[in-house]
Formats: sequence, C-alpha cells, structure tokens
Amino acid sequence: MSLRNYIGSKAITLCFIAIGALILAGFMALCGVKNELILLSELLLFLITLLWLFFSYYFEVKKVKKLKALADGVEEKYLIGETMKKSKGLLEREYYEIMKTISRSAIGVAEQALRDKEDYCAYVESWIHEIKTPLTACSLILANGADTRKLRRELKNADNLTENILYYARMRGAQKDLKIRQVNVRKVMDEAVSSQMELLTAAKIGVNVEGDFIVYTDDKSLLFILKQLLINCANYCGGCHIEMTAKDGRISVKDNGIGIPSYEIKRVTERGFTGTNGRRLGNSTGMGLYIVSELCKNLEIGLTIESEQGVYTQITLSF
Repeated sequence: MSLRNYIGSKAITLCFIAIGALILAGFMALCGVKNELILLSELLLFLITLLWLFFSYYFEVKKVKKLKALADGVEEKYLIGETMKKSKGLLEREYYEIMKTISRSAIGVAEQALRDKEDYCAYVESWIHEIKTPLTACSLILANGADTRKLRRELKNADNLTENILYYARMRGAQKDLKIRQVNVRKVMDEAVSSQMELLTAAKIGVNVEGDFIVYTDDKSLLFILKQLLINCANYCGGCHIEMTAKDGRISVKDNGIGIPSYEIKRVTERGFTGTNGRRLGNSTGMGLYIVSELCKNLEIGLTIESEQGVYTQITLSF
C-alpha cells in the first residue's frame, strides 16, 4: 500500500479537516484575533494532521504486513479467518467477525468437498468390484458355448451399473442436464419394463402396468428412476409380482416381495446404506435408491416408501 493511495483513501476526512480549518480561521478573525496567531494555529493544525497521517499510515502498513505474513504462512487460505487475532478497533472487530464467518463457511465447503471426494472414490472402487461380476460371467458364458440369453442378462447388469455411476457422477451438475418437457408417463413406464425384461424374466418376476397421465419433467431421469426400482425388485424379490400404476399424478411401484424392516425404511435412501437384505444377499452397493432420491429432489418429485417385512414394498412418486 503506497502513501499516495493511503492519502487518497483519507480524502474525505482531509476535506473535512480543511473545511474545519477555514471555519476556525474565519471565527478567529471575527473575534479580532491577530493574523499571526491565526496563521500559527492553522500551521499547528496542519502539522497535527501530517503527524496523524504519518502514524496512521505506519500502523496500517504494519497491520497489512502482518496480514500478508499470516496469509503466506497458511497453506489453505480459507483458514486465515481462524488464525487472525481479534482487533481492538470497532471497524477492525467488524472485519474480524466477517472474516471469521467467511472462513468458517469456506471450511464447511472444503470439508464437504473432501467428504464428497472420498465417497466418490469409495463408490468408484465398489463399482469396479461390482462391474467385474457381469464381465467375468460374460467371459465364462463365451468360453462355454455362449448362451445368448444369459449373455444378454449379464450385459444388461453391466449396462445398469455403468448407468448408475454416470448418473452419480453427473449429480452435482444435474440441474444443467435436465430437460423439462411434456412426458407421457405410460410410455416411460413401458420403456422401463422393456429395458429390464431380461433381469425380470430371469428373476421370475411378473409386471403389470396400468394407468397414464401427462406430466412436465425430465423423461430420461424418470426412466432411470423407474428402471432402478425394477432392478431393486429383480435383485431382492425373485418370484414376486410387481404392480406399476400411474394415476392422479402419482406413479406407484408395488411388489409382494420380502419387504424392508421398519427400522430401516428411513435409511434406505442414505448414501452407501445396504441394509439387512443387501448384506444378506450380498448384491447391494447402497447407491441405487440414494441416486433415485437425489434425482427426485432435483426434479421436485415426492418420494414415499412404504413396506411391511415379508408382505410388500411400495414406492410412490408424486408429481
């Protein structure tokens, strides 16, 4: 900070001092004070102003140097607010509190970013292990005469896993990728069932689709959501029956499978939560319903999960 810039920052204060000096000189002249005394008083005021400028500039430069040294000594610059000492001046205290608030906010953002990165790395690692299963199965099928039905099923598993990680990777910028348009939900429901028919047939699951309505939403995201719900049924509810119904602005997917323990229902949309059924069957990443939940939030779709263990599970999307 140069002296010239500092004086420029004090221009308003100096103007008031100059006006005050003129008023003082005029008042002293009206009172009959000798010109020599008026000149002396004005000179004294000028010297006091110069001394004030010099010392205030000196202390300000000292503060700036300390702050720069503090910034240079901290690798993560967002921690500066945490390392600053509380000042005595009123204005400095306000700056200190503002810096503290900004710093704590930045720390929270940085910590969340670190957690997200760790979660993403953990999911990618888990996904790599998961994708090996269908790929290995494809290799074995090809080595043993290539049963095309089994091959298509394993390729569909690989495709579903790939789609999962793509949606997970895009979730942060999901709003940019959304294309809201008029959607015929029956068409999307039929497409979801058709795309997972290999898995549903292999799991001996029957599906009945009923109803229709028009809604404004992102058709690709809705398709992914419905596919994920069907994949969950294929993974956990072999031999069950699925009723997929569209009515009054709601899509419900209900199965008569193993159900979810009541104490786990609130947690099934948490990131990485596999639950009792997932641990028992060993085929869960704990990410499917989490991604579904996040997509529903982005699309402002209500997500309701009802279940009774050993009786049914019903998931409802409300538009």
